[in-house]
Amino acid sequence: MVAGYTAAQVRAAEAPHLARGEPLMLMAASGLADVVREVLAARAASTDASVLVLAGTGDNGGDAMFAAAELAVHGIRVDVVPTGARLHEAARAAAIAAGALVWETALPEDLAAAASEASVLVDGILGTGTSADPALRGSARESVAGLLPVLAERKRPVVVAVDLPSGIHPDDGSVPDRVVLRADITVTFGAAKAGLLIEPGADYVGELRVVDLGLGPELARVTPVAERS
Repeated sequence: MVAGYTAAQVRAAEAPHLARGEPLMLMAASGLADVVREVLAARAASTDASVLVLAGTGDNGGDAMFAAAELAVHGIRVDVVPTGARLHEAARAAAIAAGALVWETALPEDLAAAASEASVLVDGILGTGTSADPALRGSARESVAGLLPVLAERKRPVVVAVDLPSGIHPDDGSVPDRVVLRADITVTFGAAKAGLLIEPGADYVGELRVVDLGLGPELARVTPVAERS
């Protein structure tokens, strides 16, 4: 049985760990990188295997870029495409230092071409911090809309969502705009978010993986809002 918690419940559970200086973002990124490596190995990826990372402006993008750094430092080709006006600076610096290529801009046709050649597409656009209205906007929405035809092809990358598919409400599973990358695998952190277990959001999740951040004692004191066998 998988228990699902609200974004607020998970943030409250994280708070004492963050106060103690525990590197939760790096722990999350490491778990994400492990899953991407597993996908590459399962696909018998050759030396030209590549990972395309869509990185948003907040901590979700930071998780994705720290994972990009962990992959790139081991020789995996990683391209990071910003989907907003800024990036998590420490994660961006780590990705560049490790050898990832961080794009300055992304024309829709260039992004679609890169996605069609990638082995894995990492969706790190939006996380639980956008729970008030998770619909994609602006350049992020344009990027995802341009990628949907690529993902309809027979030869396409495996889509790995960071914490939740961008555009899904983390608490109730609502999908206000269907311009969403349907994940093959969703790697969520600390605990499953309730919206990942509730339709229609659950239909976009694919295989759900939970990276343990040590939040068990805190979450044991609250009641989950959703469950799935």
